[in-house]
Amino acid sequence: MLLSFFFKLALNTQVSYLNQKTINSPIALEGMGLHSGKNVKICIKPAEPNTGIIFKRVDLKINNIIYPNFNNVTNTSLNTTISNEYGVTVSTIEHLMGALFGLGIDNVIIEIDNEEVPILDGSAKEFVSRIFNVGIKSSETPIKIIKINKKVEFHDGKRFISIEPSKLSLDIEFELKYDNSVIGNQKNKVKVYEDDLTHIYNSRTFCLFEDIEKIKALGLAKGGSLENAIVVKDKEILNKDGLRNKKEFVNHKILDCIGDLYTCGYRMLANIKCSQGGHYLTNELLRKVFDNKENFAVLEIHEKSLPHTFIQKNLLKSIA
Repeated sequence: MLLSFFFKLALNTQVSYLNQKTINSPIALEGMGLHSGKNVKICIKPAEPNTGIIFKRVDLKINNIIYPNFNNVTNTSLNTTISNEYGVTVSTIEHLMGALFGLGIDNVIIEIDNEEVPILDGSAKEFVSRIFNVGIKSSETPIKIIKINKKVEFHDGKRFISIEPSKLSLDIEFELKYDNSVIGNQKNKVKVYEDDLTHIYNSRTFCLFEDIEKIKALGLAKGGSLENAIVVKDKEILNKDGLRNKKEFVNHKILDCIGDLYTCGYRMLANIKCSQGGHYLTNELLRKVFDNKENFAVLEIHEKSLPHTFIQKNLLKSIA
């Protein structure tokens, strides 16, 4: 029944395939790390089927491979940081991971010459644009999808995140609550495999002006500026061009959530609800889900087409 749905929907969506995908050619990017303030170069390279997503610290000669797995997440304070057994880290992976998830990229090797993925404009917009520019290559190897079997929740005071079964889609419903009147209470819900995710990809990270010194006191945001983050001061947005979309704050949180979900290694079928969440809640939820094999199943899909849009033509137009 599930495969039948995928096949029928694919006939109407002009989408890509249920086979594993990579990119056609390498993508080189350079920019500043949001928290480290260091200049960094990355090169996203095509990879063979079943490689998965791999980070490689090319500034190091040994012990330089880091897998973006939820069990390897060692810091969730204002970013997602992964580490290997030798203590080698890569931080702020979530925007790139969100782009790879949304575009259906299963296999790439990400070479990076420093400890943090460049923040670029604070969103996933450039990652998405560059992937479209080089194109996506499909293989003959079927993808695998995580199917959630049981509802699982994680609470942290008033904040919570839950995941429950879905037969056909990945839906993320996110709620944001801020005392600041500009941000306020925002809600949005997206169907990740069906909706146009342009607003999600394009939404930037943000902070309150009064929190900047606190963040910097933690040794973070050394590379932060109005070029890569929305800054809100009282009732004013300090960025001269304002917001890119009306729900940019909550949409950025959804982008982070999608990227963090990809640390499970596969896309998934699930309904996710989150209130006031972030990197910590999503990581804790994944640890709880995969701690019990009864909570999930891994499906290998053998049809030729997939419902979403792992490539959407209208998204191409919006980014161009």
